[in-house]
Amino acid sequence: MGSCKDQERDPQTTFVFVHGPIIVGAGPSGLAASACLSEHGVPSLILEKSDCIASLWQHRTYDRLKLHLPKRYCELPLLGFPGHFPEYPTKHQFVSYLEAYASHFSIRPNFIQNVAKAEFDPIRGFWRVQTQEFQYISRWLIVATGENAEPFVPEIVGLDKFNGLVVHSSEYKSGSDFRNQRVLVVGCGNSGMEVSLDLCRHNATPYMVVRNTVHVLPREMFGFSTFGIAMSLLKWLPLRMVDKLLLVMANLVLGNTDHLGLRRPKTGPIELKNITGKTPVLDVGALSHIKSGNIKVMASVKEITKTGAKFMDKKEEEFDSIILATGYRSTVPCWLKSEFFTKEGMPKTPFPDGWKGENGLYTVGFTRRGLLGTASEAIKIAKDIADQWRAINDLSEISVIPISSHLEKSQAT
Repeated sequence: MGSCKDQERDPQTTFVFVHGPIIVGAGPSGLAASACLSEHGVPSLILEKSDCIASLWQHRTYDRLKLHLPKRYCELPLLGFPGHFPEYPTKHQFVSYLEAYASHFSIRPNFIQNVAKAEFDPIRGFWRVQTQEFQYISRWLIVATGENAEPFVPEIVGLDKFNGLVVHSSEYKSGSDFRNQRVLVVGCGNSGMEVSLDLCRHNATPYMVVRNTVHVLPREMFGFSTFGIAMSLLKWLPLRMVDKLLLVMANLVLGNTDHLGLRRPKTGPIELKNITGKTPVLDVGALSHIKSGNIKVMASVKEITKTGAKFMDKKEEEFDSIILATGYRSTVPCWLKSEFFTKEGMPKTPFPDGWKGENGLYTVGFTRRGLLGTASEAIKIAKDIADQWRAINDLSEISVIPISSHLEKSQAT
C-alpha cells in the first residue's frame, strides 16, 4: 500500500490483535468487503494510508469525471445509489454515495496507516501487518488496494529535459489551467480521451498520442448503454460473438475509426479487457473533436525535447505542457510478502477464482471487471470468512497467542 520506497519500522511498535479480518485500503473495494462482513456479524478493521475514504476518487480525478457505466452497474452490495442520482453520477456524487455507504454500515477506517509490510507467520498462524507505529495481527488479510493504487509514469526519452509543465492525469483537474496552450496528451484511454475533450472545451489545443491499438465504443447505442447491451447479450451468446456484434454496431454509430489514427485491436473489446485489463474507450464526445481536427492524433513519441516532442513518424511539434494519461498500477508487490500475486501486483489465479488465496488471504478489486466484479468478490469473501468465524465461535474459544507484554486487543467497529 503506497509506493515501493523503503520504510523503517519504529522500534516502539505497538502490537494490536484484530479479532476479525484486516482490510488494506478504504476505497470502494475495502468498503464493500467491510459492509458484507458486518452483514454476517463479522467485525473488520480497515487500514488506509490517506486521510479519507476513496482517496483516488477524491484527490486524483479530474473535475468533469462521471462514471463511465450506468449507476446500476456501479453499486456496492447491500445499498444502492439514491434514486435522484442521474444515470451517470458525477465523481462528487459517487464520493457522497461512498461516504453515505460507510456511515450506513458504521465503517470507520484507521486513517494515515500506510502499510509497509504484510506477511503470514506460519508458526503462529496469523498475518502480521506493519504500519508506521503498529503491527496489526489477524487470522485474515483482505487486500483491497486494487489495480489502480499508484500513478504509472513510463520512461520517455528526454522527458526530464522539457522546459514546460509535466503532470500525470492524476494531478489534472481542469482544462482552465491550460487555456490557449498547446498540450501533448500521452495516452488514448478513457482518461486521455476525456482530458483531451476537456482541454478543447477550455480553448486549449490537445495533441493526443496513440501508441497502440484501441477500441472506441459509443457510451450508448440506440438509446441503451453499450455496457448494458453487452451484459445482456453475454447471457445468451458466446463472448466472441458478442464482441463481433458490438463492433458492427459501433461502426454503424461511430464509423470506421482506423482512418482517424485509432486502429482497432484484432481481439474484441470484451475479450481484450478480460485478458489484459485494457478497457475499451467509451466515447463521450472526444471522437467528434478528433474528426473535426480539434484533437490531433499523434504517433508514438520518439523523444521529448526542451520545447516539444519528436514522433516516430518523423514529425516534430512544440508544446507548452505535457499530460501523462498513462494509467495506474498495483502496489501490492511493494508491501505484501506472498506468492499469490504476480510481479505486476495481480492475482496469479485468473477470474473468477482470484479472490481467495491460502492461509486466510483474500483479494477484492482485482477482477479487471470494475465495481461489478468488486461487489461479487466482496460477497464471496464475506461468506467464506463468516463460515470460519462461526466455526471458531462454536468452539467457544478463540486461541490468542501471546506476542509481547505490549499486546493490545482491538475490536474493529
